[in-house]
Amino acid sequence: MQFTTDEEQWREYHVAPRYLAGSSGVADPGFGPVSHWPHHHLEDGPCQLVVTSPDHRIRIGWFGDDYDLWKITAADDAVSAPRWTAVFNHNTPAEIVLGLTAALADEWTEDSDLFLNRPSSWATSVTPLFNAGWKRAGAEWGTVEIVSPDGQAGAFIDMRRNSAVTLWAGPAGWGTRAEATFTSGTPPHLIAAASAALVDTAPVIRTRRRIHPRVEHLVQLTPVDPDPPRAAPAPTPLDVRRIAVTAALQRTSLSRNGTIRARISTSPSVPAPPRPVAATPLLPRPHR
Repeated sequence: MQFTTDEEQWREYHVAPRYLAGSSGVADPGFGPVSHWPHHHLEDGPCQLVVTSPDHRIRIGWFGDDYDLWKITAADDAVSAPRWTAVFNHNTPAEIVLGLTAALADEWTEDSDLFLNRPSSWATSVTPLFNAGWKRAGAEWGTVEIVSPDGQAGAFIDMRRNSAVTLWAGPAGWGTRAEATFTSGTPPHLIAAASAALVDTAPVIRTRRRIHPRVEHLVQLTPVDPDPPRAAPAPTPLDVRRIAVTAALQRTSLSRNGTIRARISTSPSVPAPPRPVAATPLLPRPHR
């Protein structure tokens, strides 16, 4: 059975590198680590879902129809302005968002302020990138740029804006470039958690239709399920005639060989006739 175009578009693949996989279209992976936190469904605004820590200091918002798909903030208390904000756009794989939400879920307690710590150095936030072999690239004054070996992802640190950090992946463009932006107050170890998820070599699963045509040649696609066995094509009338003729010739050949072998093996053995013995001539009797 051959795949139709529609079947191929809905087929699932393992996609690597993951930072080029794009969004899966669902928020479940990003919300997985905080699934036990309070959920607030908002039907009327652009933000469709907010998941908060039990004390409401951490807020994770999902904007299902916007360019900026995720907005995550942390504050001193439930009513204070955010200390920091992280924004992930609609092309960012949710598995990278999961890196940050998992770190927040691990650190939050009612008495903890780890997720509010003031940043010390931008270098900590991109350490996973350097560990994965990414290199610094030329950048304009007051900025730092780090690029992946394939040139398709990187990090941009703007020290003119108090070391705000942007992680990016994919060709420039609305439908192809993934971006995650962290304001200057974001603790570097939390940015590092997202950076580690960005360089994770484990592939992610996507349907073929989720891979942008401009990105498809940059990724490795491995089918989740192997190809189903394909039926052999039906023989043509000419094939049928050829098969029949070949079979008839084979039967005839076998029949002839069998007859010859039967004759050889079943012929009765006849003893050879005795050789004739020459008669002894009669000699005349002598006269006395």
